[in-house]
Amino acid sequence: MSQECSYGRWTISSSDESEDEKPKLDKPSPSAVPAAAPSAVSEPKYTCSEARRAAHKRQASPVRYSDPDSGHPPKVQRSASQEDLGWCLSSSDDEVPPESQPKQARKDMGCEERTGLSPQDSTAQTAASHRLKEEAQDRDETSGEGQDIWDMLDKGNPFQFYLTRVSGIKPKYNSGALHIKDILSPLFGTLVSSAQFNYCFDVDWLIRQYPPEFRRKPILLVHGDKREAKAQLHAQAKPYENVTLCQAKLDIAFGTHHTKMMLLRYEEGLRVVIHTANLIHEDWHQKTQGMWLSPLYPRLVPGTHGLGESPTHFKADLISYLKAYNAPPLQEWIDSIREHDLSETNVYLIGSTPGRFQGSQKDNWGHFRLRKLLKEHTSSIPQAESWPVVGQFSSIGSLGADESKWLCSEFKESLLGLGSPGQPAGTSAAPLHLIYPSVENVRTSLEGYPAGGSLPYSIQTAEKQNWLHSYFHKWSAETSGRSNAMPHIKTYMRPSPDFCRIAWFLVTSANLSKAAWGALEKNGTQLMIRSYELGVLFLPTAFGLDSFNVKRKFFSSHQELTAPFPVPYDLPPELYGSKDRPWIWNIPYVKAPDTHGNMWVPS
Repeated sequence: MSQECSYGRWTISSSDESEDEKPKLDKPSPSAVPAAAPSAVSEPKYTCSEARRAAHKRQASPVRYSDPDSGHPPKVQRSASQEDLGWCLSSSDDEVPPESQPKQARKDMGCEERTGLSPQDSTAQTAASHRLKEEAQDRDETSGEGQDIWDMLDKGNPFQFYLTRVSGIKPKYNSGALHIKDILSPLFGTLVSSAQFNYCFDVDWLIRQYPPEFRRKPILLVHGDKREAKAQLHAQAKPYENVTLCQAKLDIAFGTHHTKMMLLRYEEGLRVVIHTANLIHEDWHQKTQGMWLSPLYPRLVPGTHGLGESPTHFKADLISYLKAYNAPPLQEWIDSIREHDLSETNVYLIGSTPGRFQGSQKDNWGHFRLRKLLKEHTSSIPQAESWPVVGQFSSIGSLGADESKWLCSEFKESLLGLGSPGQPAGTSAAPLHLIYPSVENVRTSLEGYPAGGSLPYSIQTAEKQNWLHSYFHKWSAETSGRSNAMPHIKTYMRPSPDFCRIAWFLVTSANLSKAAWGALEKNGTQLMIRSYELGVLFLPTAFGLDSFNVKRKFFSSHQELTAPFPVPYDLPPELYGSKDRPWIWNIPYVKAPDTHGNMWVPS
């Protein structure tokens, strides 16, 4: 069916699609939206979806906003009503393409001028200019902060939970934040070798993040690319003799290797970093990302390989996760983990691996793994049915024709964990708050509309689950100074009704999708998971507490609370207003300019 509004015209197929079918991307009508000036636009050199490709294209060739009253681009940002940014939806079932992230928005870029350069020369010149700009931004992000990273870590952070540094915000809002160059710094240890697990790699950029003395150390890249994408990644890595690749098996259609983890082996020991950022410049520049840093694990005395386990069984769980790859290149890392003392770990590992799991194996992965841990390690709370559940994410899959199909049945039941004793499954009235950026969040972000390339919620999926949007809350992080840094972090938690305490907190790579978390099959006897995901669960009992106090002001100097947990967004979440709309990446927004004076024309 055809739909039209002041932001453009697009077409939505009315045919029924398989949930596993990747929807084809519909292009806005060229007669309904302005065209970008012709230019030589190079493709991203790393694996990415259509949403990220659109962001990359629009940054290289932006469509400038023209005020219809003046005929000129506005000098100041104009407030927009999201009613103008809306769309009408119907209801059905579909699946979203793999998540993706955009290229960095370029401030004050106009349409590219015509030159005498050939397309090849123009593309090469654009690529060289872009790389120089990235390198300058990298220097800006890791200098002048007035922050001693080692001193920051040494002060004591019981949770070891950090945000990534954001370029373009006040330095005070980067206090306690880390850049990838900090993580790979010699201050963290004398690196011997490393393994990088991720979805998206820019190998040239990644190598530059290592300090010069470590750039020739062995690096293993664990990826899920196939066919052309795999060949492209191998071509990227070929100039670096110290880089080897390990392909994760993805035998179930439309699964991705979405895990984001670093294993860092030092002369002094071993460190594990579980985070939410792709290994590309854009994800470490103006995005809100999260990470957990392990302690520096010392080597065990030879002959004591059976020791070094933590009360959270983190060591055994990490080894089980790596074994699930069934990949020979990971054996040396499994052996290395066995040789180290991980007993100081105070978080639980929550992983997803592709497969169909029955019996007790269901409890090993995905949302059933979370369900099992919450039932075992949290106690019943008086009036627990009133404690809400909060999910925050950057991508959304197909969740069914209504909330009973997955979201508010099996998935919500897993997140409740500590419900009232004797309460029948699926009957909880606990409120569900889902945090996902609105159109206005994206429009007014540091990157502008191209930030929406990392929020790949498509019109094809959205129009088939209109019921979902009544759960949506705005992205807001005013207390941490990061409201304009769009989230690529994914978090889930169970706060008290007054949002002053939380029963647990999870930071993970897993977005709101059945592919990531798993879905029951065969009358509930089998859990099917498509993708690799990884996160860490913070439970109060592992810290000697009944619940975590919430640090309502992220950068408050007052420490009257005992071990406050730094939730990275504002509480309580703010429900969408009547004029708010969730960001949809593949429809045009031409009514109001973004922070760079541009419109969004995805194709």
